[in-house]
Amino acid sequence: RHRHKEKWAATAPRIPSTRLALHHFDTSYSLHLGALWPSVRAGLLCEQKYGALLNNFAAADHVPQELELLNATDFISEASRKAQQWQRGAAVGEAAGACQEGSGEGRTVLQAEMMTQEEMSPALCASISSKIKCYTFPRGDITRFRPARPDSLGLLDYYLMDAASLLPVLALSVQPGDLVLDLCAAPGGKTLALLQTGFCGHLAANDVSISRTKRLYEILRSYVPREVRDTVSVTSYDGRDWDQVKGGTFHKVLVDVPCTTDRHSAMEEENNIFHRRRTKERQMLPMLQLQLLMAGILAAKAGGEVVYSTCSLSPLQNECVVERALDIAQAQFNISIHAEDLSRFRTLFQDTFSFSSDCRLGELVLPHLTANFGPMYFCKLRRM
Repeated sequence: RHRHKEKWAATAPRIPSTRLALHHFDTSYSLHLGALWPSVRAGLLCEQKYGALLNNFAAADHVPQELELLNATDFISEASRKAQQWQRGAAVGEAAGACQEGSGEGRTVLQAEMMTQEEMSPALCASISSKIKCYTFPRGDITRFRPARPDSLGLLDYYLMDAASLLPVLALSVQPGDLVLDLCAAPGGKTLALLQTGFCGHLAANDVSISRTKRLYEILRSYVPREVRDTVSVTSYDGRDWDQVKGGTFHKVLVDVPCTTDRHSAMEEENNIFHRRRTKERQMLPMLQLQLLMAGILAAKAGGEVVYSTCSLSPLQNECVVERALDIAQAQFNISIHAEDLSRFRTLFQDTFSFSSDCRLGELVLPHLTANFGPMYFCKLRRM
């Protein structure tokens, strides 16, 4: 009888990591998202939607026209046009308001709306005035992009990625000559997007994993000419110790931390953090994320900006990490951190992405069957 029990135990079917992940999500996210969870869950379990990040370094002037013929649009340029229209409308509204003030009349609802738009436009235009261009298909359109093709010099014409992954890069708002740190850079999509701005005076791309850093090198070689690659330093330090390497150095810091990668965890067995052998690693994620965010804050100059991001829906990995970092920065380092209001991003990009309306800090893109990007959480901090 004892031998029989041992044999049964050794051959008992292992519960797939994806099923464990989905059970965990059903338990926690149904409480967190409430009535939204069924639609978000359906999005997580369906094919992800991609965007085509144009490679400004490739000789591929024909690509925008090719993509537009397929009914794809550059969602960043569309948002920029919207912000400019608001600015023009706000100017008209201000003039009309001044006239009405002279005649003793109050502001109309339209003018009040124009003023709201005027208040939001300058920061928005600064955030999206980069050279980044990313094409996406309209809501509900599940057309796939063709694979990237090399130009005459061998540089690929675009990079396929979750378009929501560009929002942290846009929020960082890199300016000409900025020293930029990408603390958890691999596999390299956001690093490539940072270079597409054309503004990085120097870009430090770091990732603790040497194997993942190799993937980063491959992307840089495939998309970026040598003279631009020379402005990038790729390292494999433990990001938690970065402040000991170059503290208080950077104008902009991107901290795109390891997380539960919810979509991957719900769909793929390979490298799934919900594997039983990785239980402790998963439980320790919020602490790791907090340590990385603190290192990013300490790496920034006074007045510098830090964007924290994950591809998880979990408030424990998102807002809670940011709130704890703000407390520690003040209590242990006497550093005052201002968390910026990013609701303007929600207004600008709501035609492309589905946003949560319940984030205490930052913004969260929710997967949705008609716009199946994300999840992507991002929050912008300024070191005062």
